[in-house]
Amino acid sequence: MSEIHWTAQSGYPILAALQLLPLLAVLLVWIRGQGRHLFGLATGMALLELLLALDLYRSYDMAASAMQFGERLELIGPFVYHAAADGITVLFVLLNALLTLLVVIYGQVRELRPLPLLFALVFFVESLLMSLLVSVNLMWFVLVSAIQLLPVGYLIWRWAPSPEKDLALARFYQYMGIGMLLLLIGTLVLGWNHAAVTGLGWSFDLPDLIGVSVPVEAGSAVFFLLFYGLAIRTPLFPFHGWLPIIAEHGSIAVAPVFLLGLKTGVYGMLRFVFPLMPEAVYQWHQFVMAFAVAGVFYAALMALLQVNLRRLLAFAVVSHTSILVIGMFSLGKHAFEGSVILTVNFGLAITGLVFMIGLVYRRTHTMLFTRLGGLFDRLPLLGIAFLVAGLSIVGMPGTPGFDAAHLVMEDAMHRFGALVTIAASLGNVIAAGFLLWAFQRAFLSPPLDEAQAVKVERATHLEKLIAVLVITVLLGSGFYSEPWLELVESSTRALNMPFVELDGAGGR
Repeated sequence: MSEIHWTAQSGYPILAALQLLPLLAVLLVWIRGQGRHLFGLATGMALLELLLALDLYRSYDMAASAMQFGERLELIGPFVYHAAADGITVLFVLLNALLTLLVVIYGQVRELRPLPLLFALVFFVESLLMSLLVSVNLMWFVLVSAIQLLPVGYLIWRWAPSPEKDLALARFYQYMGIGMLLLLIGTLVLGWNHAAVTGLGWSFDLPDLIGVSVPVEAGSAVFFLLFYGLAIRTPLFPFHGWLPIIAEHGSIAVAPVFLLGLKTGVYGMLRFVFPLMPEAVYQWHQFVMAFAVAGVFYAALMALLQVNLRRLLAFAVVSHTSILVIGMFSLGKHAFEGSVILTVNFGLAITGLVFMIGLVYRRTHTMLFTRLGGLFDRLPLLGIAFLVAGLSIVGMPGTPGFDAAHLVMEDAMHRFGALVTIAASLGNVIAAGFLLWAFQRAFLSPPLDEAQAVKVERATHLEKLIAVLVITVLLGSGFYSEPWLELVESSTRALNMPFVELDGAGGR
C-alpha cells in the first residue's frame, strides 16, 4: 500500500490538526464556563473544524490511488501513530465535522445543562472519532474506539430523561465491551501472525498486515472476530439488542448522533476487514448476506409493532443497516460506492430524525403514539424535516440515498440474483411504510387519547434553524451527489480489486 506524505499536499500536518483542534475546543469551553459567549465559542470551534475538513477535501488528489496525507510517529514497540486518508476517510471526516456542528447547535436549542460539560464532551468525542477515522493502524483504531465509548456512554446516561437510564447504560457497556474484546483478540492474532510469518516482530499497521498471508482456518476465525466485534457496534441483526433499550431509556439525540449518525462499525469493516481478510470475506459473504436479509424483514416488522416512536426509530436503524451490509458484501465496485454514500446519507437522515424527535419530546415529554398526534399544526417545519429525513432513509429521489440504493441493488442483483435483491427492495418498501406511518401518526392524525393529549407550543427560531439545516443538508447533498461518488471512486476500486481476482480464480 503506497502512501503520500502530508508535506507533498499540505503545508501542515492536517490529520493531526483535525484531531487536536477539538481538544483545544474542550479546553476553551471548559475555561469559558457559563460565560454568555460560550455558545458562540463552541459554534466557532465547530465551524473551524469543519473548515479544516473542507481543506482536507480541497487538498485531496482524487486521481491518486495511494493513501494520502500520511503521518507517522513511532511510539512503543508495535504501537505507532500512523494516520493517512483516502476518499472514504475524507467523506467520513466531513460527516463527523458537520454532525458535531449540528450537535452543538442542538445542545443550545435543547438547553442541555450544564452546557460547558456537554460541549466539552462533544468536542472530546469528535477528536476521538477523527483519530480513529484517520488511523491506518488497527490497534490504534481498536483502542481509540474503546476510549470513545466512555464519553458516549456518559452522554447516554447524563441527559437521559428515563428512570431506567442505568439499565440503558449497563446494556450499552455490556454489548460494546464484548464487541471491543472480540476486536482486540482478532487484532492481537493478526499482530502475532505478522511476527510468525515475517520474523520482523509484531505489527498492527494496515500496510504491513496486508502483505502477510493468514492461514485459511485462522483467517475465518479472525474474520468473525473482527466482523462480530464491528457488527455489534453497527448494529447488525442479531447483534442489535442494546439499541432499542438505549433508544427508549437513553439520551434522545446527542449520543445517538455519534453512535448511529457516524457509522464507525461500517467504516471499520471498509478500512480493515475487507482489505485484510478478502479470502475470508469471499468465503463467508453469502452467510453474512443471509443474516442481513433476515434483519431487513425482522426489524421492519418489529418497527410496525412499536407504540413508542423512539423504539420504532431504533428498529428502522437495524433494518437499514442490513441493507448497507447487503451492499458491502455484494463485493462489487458499484456496491462499495453505494454503501459508502448510503452510510453517509443514513448518518445525515438519522441525525435529522433524532433531532426532530428530541424537539418533539421537549414539548410533549412523551414518545407514545397514543399521546402524540396533530403536531403538524403547531410544528410544521419540524414535521417537514422529519418527513424529509424519513424519505431520505428509504432512498427517495432528491436525497443522497437514491443513487446509492440503486448502486447497491445493481451489484446485489449481479452477485446474489433477483431473489435477494427483490427481498431487500421489499424490506425497503416496508421501511418506507412504517416511517410514513410514524409521520402520519405523530404529526397528522389527532391523538388517540384526547384526554391525555398535550398542548404544544410553537417552535422557537433556533429550533426552526435546526429543521432548516437538516432539510438543506439532506436535499443539497441529494441533488449534488456526483462529487461524493467521484471522491470515493479510487478507494472503492482498490477495495474491489481482490474480489475481482477471487471471482476470476473461482474463489480460491
